[in-house]
Amino acid sequence: MTCGVAGLAVVWGMNLRWLNALLWGNSVALAWMWGLGLFFSVQISFMYGMNGLLMFAIPNAIGLAMFGWLTHIVAKRHQGGKESLALFFDKFSKPFRLIFYIYQIVALSMTVFALVKYLFFPLLSAMDLGGYAILALSMCMSVFVVLAAGALFGEEFGIRKIKAGHALLGGLLVLCIVVILFSLDPLSVGAGINGLGASHEYTSSRFWGYAIPLVVGLLVGPWLDLQHWQRAIQIHREGTSIRLSYVFGGLIFFLLLLFHGFLAMWVMGRAGDEFTSTVAHSGLDGLYYAHDIGVKFFSGAFDGNSIVPAAYFSFLCICVLTTLDSGYVSLKWFLGKNVEKSDNMLVSIIPKQIISSPIPTFLLIGIVSLIGYFAKFELEYFMVFFASFFVGYAALAIARCFVPNSQEPLPQIRMFSMACLCLVIFAFGYMVNMNLLMYLGSLLPLVYVVWLVTTTDLLRLVTEKAGEVMDAASEIPAIKAMAKTAIPVKSEVTAPVSGEAHDLAGHFEGKWFVYSMIATYQDTNSVGNVYFGMYPLYVGKTRELFFNAAMPDFDLKTTKFYILTRSFEHKFVRESREFDRITVKIKVADTNRKFVTLEHQIFGEDGQLLGKGKQSLLFVSSKDYGLLDIPSEVYTSFVKYL
Repeated sequence: MTCGVAGLAVVWGMNLRWLNALLWGNSVALAWMWGLGLFFSVQISFMYGMNGLLMFAIPNAIGLAMFGWLTHIVAKRHQGGKESLALFFDKFSKPFRLIFYIYQIVALSMTVFALVKYLFFPLLSAMDLGGYAILALSMCMSVFVVLAAGALFGEEFGIRKIKAGHALLGGLLVLCIVVILFSLDPLSVGAGINGLGASHEYTSSRFWGYAIPLVVGLLVGPWLDLQHWQRAIQIHREGTSIRLSYVFGGLIFFLLLLFHGFLAMWVMGRAGDEFTSTVAHSGLDGLYYAHDIGVKFFSGAFDGNSIVPAAYFSFLCICVLTTLDSGYVSLKWFLGKNVEKSDNMLVSIIPKQIISSPIPTFLLIGIVSLIGYFAKFELEYFMVFFASFFVGYAALAIARCFVPNSQEPLPQIRMFSMACLCLVIFAFGYMVNMNLLMYLGSLLPLVYVVWLVTTTDLLRLVTEKAGEVMDAASEIPAIKAMAKTAIPVKSEVTAPVSGEAHDLAGHFEGKWFVYSMIATYQDTNSVGNVYFGMYPLYVGKTRELFFNAAMPDFDLKTTKFYILTRSFEHKFVRESREFDRITVKIKVADTNRKFVTLEHQIFGEDGQLLGKGKQSLLFVSSKDYGLLDIPSEVYTSFVKYL
């Protein structure tokens, strides 16, 4: 009996994990059904029919599933239990923080732009609102309504509840699909699918120009999306398989792409070539675009039956809403975490509630979307970033997860320069229909990342061997003798000469506060050189004198805060002896919202550097010792020495 109950409990637990994975898979698919997946599935079907749709949908779904499969491996490889992936991401994301942020802005801007241009614009244009100014104002209002809805749902459903919210929206999405399929007789596709591409300047040559960039960009795309990293971390925290969740997500996403692309082909076949040619419009590049063919067809072909158009328009809105709320949640998580840890002085000036909120970012997204709309951009102009600019960063992110030799500091300037170069090459190739340039713009970042990883390994080996050679050479007697007689290089900062007048309270030299003292026998050890423990005392005394000079009105009896030492580091370079003049220099090196970093240098009799280091200060309330932000009087006193 006991064994039977235990067996049922195990089966029930497994079923719950599968159900949880399915719910997360649904959320993954809906969050990835953004402007690219939602409307480009229509355009690629318009251009190349089923072949184009499969060429777009298959690598898209595989890339999504591969992200879950590989991050599952990363989570299992690292220590930390259910927090292993979160701990890994904290370190992994540091060099990519700006790129993560830019990726979110471009992705969400493209999504809002696509919904406004390919849904709201056709519907509002058909209403004949009375002039371009009214239409333009309506488009602006539409942008901010969409963003407000995304922010509202994102605030309501955090990452812990988002799978439940998306389960509800996913159910409504399925209902919309069922209504459309049962109302349209979808098997009567018609002959309009094939042959339309050539008549709109889409040749087989351009098909292959799309193929390689799409495959490359879609396979690596999820690795820079904060929404997926946040989901993977939460899935792992819940003890659910990231791998299984993303396999479900990839399958659901694949089916959604097939549905929307097939629906576009049904419209083309049902409405005929004349309607398709009328709906397609020429872009800035001279190519024809028909992302909104479904919207225009359903808005005019069902005057007596509003259920099908309502179902289709709801399908589009739900897909965009589940992307925007996911973007809001991930931005709130990412910005809040990084603002708390940031050492940037600007971050300490701007109120935390503003800089850690996704609202300013959403406003920026709205502005970018409107610029794209009024400049008459197309969806593909945003997609250029994902096929070129972000490819190198995404490939390097994957390498840093699995290749040990790629853990060197990220060459930010070189990576950004390469990304911009590839962006320009790809965009030019797209505009002038040169496949070779499009291939180069997509593949060059991958080649560069491979080169970075392999040369990093080579430099590591050379450095290790060089270190071994230098260590071995240092043991040669002749080199030892040369090292002992070598004259040390003097520092650019020299200590005061003997007999020179010295301010007993210290003085400033530019940004540095300087204080000198004479080492005596009490400072030395039995050998005669200054004991190592005295140097922190010298620094501490200089620091207190610096505080006294910078904040002369500070009173320990009435102060509302105390200054405590958070950490102290010192590197010893040379020794000093009794009666040597010791000069300590200290300055404010950096600040953030809560901590101040002081840098110090210690010089000997002849201006030789004896040691250097840094320390971190924190501030607590004098009443309850609670941690405080940097007090305003401290910041005012210190900022002029930065």
